[in-house]
Amino acid sequence: MSARESTAQVRHRAFDNVLKKDKLTLGFIAPVEGYPDAPWPAFSNHERTIRYLDDIGASALWVRDVPFFDPAFGDVAQVFDPMVYLGWLAAVTRNLAIGTAGIIAPLRDPIIVAKQFASADQISGGRLLAGLASGDRATEYPAFGLDYETRAGRYQESVSIIRALTTDEFPRYESRHYGRLEGRLDLLPKPTSTGLPLIAIGRAGQTLDWLAANVDAWIWHGSDAKHFGAHAARWREATSAHGFKPFGYGIWFDLDVNEDARLSTGPVLRGGRHALIEFLKAQEEAGVNHVALNLKPTRRDPVDLLEELGRYVLPHFASEAVG
Repeated sequence: MSARESTAQVRHRAFDNVLKKDKLTLGFIAPVEGYPDAPWPAFSNHERTIRYLDDIGASALWVRDVPFFDPAFGDVAQVFDPMVYLGWLAAVTRNLAIGTAGIIAPLRDPIIVAKQFASADQISGGRLLAGLASGDRATEYPAFGLDYETRAGRYQESVSIIRALTTDEFPRYESRHYGRLEGRLDLLPKPTSTGLPLIAIGRAGQTLDWLAANVDAWIWHGSDAKHFGAHAARWREATSAHGFKPFGYGIWFDLDVNEDARLSTGPVLRGGRHALIEFLKAQEEAGVNHVALNLKPTRRDPVDLLEELGRYVLPHFASEAVG
């Protein structure tokens, strides 16, 4: 099955508001609290933290897809199933875009994912950011009866099928791994826009050229933050024939209580707010469009940390409320 061309020019509220040309916005990765010594969070005052985040000018909240606890990785993200969690987040927030970073496409049926994406987008009023990953935990694949080595091909087919189901009326497709649809069935609901933008999370086992042609944005992760400006330049080159397609990344983050502390990069982006602002401004100049902060390493109270970011940092990188 050949992948369909992406729909980067389609207007979608959350996508267009969070992922803007020549603009950097700040988001967060759930559960928006620190758990530096544990693989899972405590969810202390969780709803209070999420509602507070919704009010302070952050652009997006991202949820991850981690089916199992593998001690070798030592992190199960927000624990909750991401699709179920999206429904709760849509109900308790008004302004944030809610994104998946990302649904492990090769482990899930693309028809179900397409229906879940469209449902979450409708329920949230167009606030969904639909991110798809290929999964980097090989130990999970045997539990699903799947071959880890086929994930790249399955990812490509999933992207094409999800796009067809959320864009076309009575779509047609034929795939190697997921069967075929012959134009006699239609998937409902459809998203709030004609064509739901799809975001690649990580490399997904693909070349940059394939990603540039077949997805609407790229969110990278797992690298030293100082290198992301160079990644943005490579992405701009790869997408030059396809129009503007945003680039962003997710990073572990801790805000030092000393506002003048120097910023250190690496696996964790850590420092005081003054250095953070200057670093993010430089990233914006380098072509980074979005940064999603993961508070797992912090020992600070999350509302205290968010209050400082909301007062001093987010105004420099704010987007309009989606809701």
